[in-house]
Amino acid sequence: MVQRTVFFISDQTGVTAETFGQSLLTQFDGASFNRITIPFVSNRKKAEEAVRKINLTAEAEGQRPLVFSTLVHDELRDMLHEANGLYLDFFDAFLAPLERELGVKSSHTTGRAHGMSANVDAYNFRIEATNYALNNDDGAHIKDYGKADVILVGVSRSGKTPTCLYMAMQYGVFAANYPLTEEEFESGKLPSALDSHRKKLYGLTINSQRLQQIRKERLDGGRYATPQQVSFELREAEKLFKKYGVPTIDTTEMSVEEIASTILEHTGLERRFRP
Repeated sequence: MVQRTVFFISDQTGVTAETFGQSLLTQFDGASFNRITIPFVSNRKKAEEAVRKINLTAEAEGQRPLVFSTLVHDELRDMLHEANGLYLDFFDAFLAPLERELGVKSSHTTGRAHGMSANVDAYNFRIEATNYALNNDDGAHIKDYGKADVILVGVSRSGKTPTCLYMAMQYGVFAANYPLTEEEFESGKLPSALDSHRKKLYGLTINSQRLQQIRKERLDGGRYATPQQVSFELREAEKLFKKYGVPTIDTTEMSVEEIASTILEHTGLERRFRP
């Protein structure tokens, strides 16, 4: 197996470099990567330190590391070019063609992709939606469901909470979630808190073996993670989804990003801002 060290270099948080770089690395099944992020490389001193780390890694491992960069300033980018690594510059790859096509020089301003300065309204939506998701997690504050864009329902540990938080933070969607429990399974009915918001419901289901594994990692003991209990809950939840016409998604082999994007596409919910 190929093993390489990968550096993500950024003058801000490093999120963009990580996202782009990871998307490329996933295409190499036979490789293993040691990932190192160096954020806030905003001056010569920090750039020199990043170069030193890259060179030391190359010397210790006997092969040059991969370096994904989203540095904006030309001087700092030139310094990283001198490091003993395969330097992959996202801005260099895309800014020049865009400048030629648009006939306008880019501003080379740092911090435009993230933070409050990028878009105050988007930032405020993100905070408000995130607070809403936290306050309406696991069936709390059911009186606030009128404000929800979507209400995720499903058994415990099917992915409701992380999906709600992702949709809030990335898209400004007001997402609540409600856990289906023994009470619903015994009655065969949706709780009244959900019944009046049926059009907002979206069900999450998951493979029984995967759910059992997740529950054992969370709380190993009792019947919570037993095959019988897991299968029973999933079976009864699917009966409720079918009975009330709740659209569902199988989260077994999907990332949170994929789950959220699929729900937005299927429901037609509009993003309040772009990530």
